Amino acid sequence: MIQVKSLYKEYCVAEKGKGLGGTVKALFKNEKKIIKAVNGLDFHVGPGEIVGFIGPNGSGKSTTIKMMTGILTPTSGEVLIDGRDIAKHRKEVVRDIGVVFGQRTQLNWDLRLEESFELLRHIYRIDKKEYNETLAVMDSILGIQELLNKPVRQMSLGQRVKGDLTAAMLHSPKVLFLDEPTIGLDVGSKFALRKFIKEINAIRGTTVILTTHDLGDIQELCERLIIINNGVMMEDGNLSEIVERIAPYRTLVVEYYDSAVPEHPKAEIISASDNIVRYKFMKSEMTAAALISDLSAEKPIKDVGIEEAGIDDIIKIAYTMKTMVGN
Repeated sequence: MIQVKSLYKEYCVAEKGKGLGGTVKALFKNEKKIIKAVNGLDFHVGPGEIVGFIGPNGSGKSTTIKMMTGILTPTSGEVLIDGRDIAKHRKEVVRDIGVVFGQRTQLNWDLRLEESFELLRHIYRIDKKEYNETLAVMDSILGIQELLNKPVRQMSLGQRVKGDLTAAMLHSPKVLFLDEPTIGLDVGSKFALRKFIKEINAIRGTTVILTTHDLGDIQELCERLIIINNGVMMEDGNLSEIVERIAPYRTLVVEYYDSAVPEHPKAEIISASDNIVRYKFMKSEMTAAALISDLSAEKPIKDVGIEEAGIDDIIKIAYTMKTMVGN
């Protein structure tokens, strides 16, 4: 469905020295620097996939999304949506994509929600029957019917997000791009949005590209994860496999009856507070049962718990690895 081939985006920025001297010098000699926001990305996304596309601030993910949606033109490389280059066939391709950019609404602030939808219907030349069928589907997922007569300016953030999601799906796109869709939303609105993504993917087979800083979105929605940093691909693969490869360890939390802490040659003590000690151990080297047995032989154990590496740990490690490589 989506192919990204050797994608680059470069910006030329002016450099100016500090203070008055730098300003005066810039008047006579304009020094420029080339910034590579996206640096040779290659990946593909199959029909019906829900892919988490993440990276730290300034990593190039939003720039990539804007090139994938035709907002920006690549310096070189290409983005194919259903076999067509969006930079060369933008008008045709945008009919197959829907976009929601965080808190930037595509709804008309001064119109009722239904009037905004009608305007989009005419822009996309959507058949009335198809339009009504899509609204019915959106209502079954998001409960949009009760908002149709409400002016957009009077809506809460969560209600506007529902409106934007519906607006993005009115023309039945094959691909939906969601850039930070849960930013600023309360728990109930996040639940509704995640439900929408799951159901629209199941009902219509919509391919979804999701950028987010909300780890809950990734854990609940994405089987595949793409991580970029400094415009370069860091990871691309199954979420559980990435977790297993990057963080092949577990954490054993042990509560003792007193504060004396026994050590173990195959486990690292990562914290010790009062009578509670956290041991990190490699899953390939020993089992949790064996570690518990060894520790209990040293001193009595009151209680134990096991923690797996979380997605937040994985992302932190991936970012750190890239920083080390970049340095």
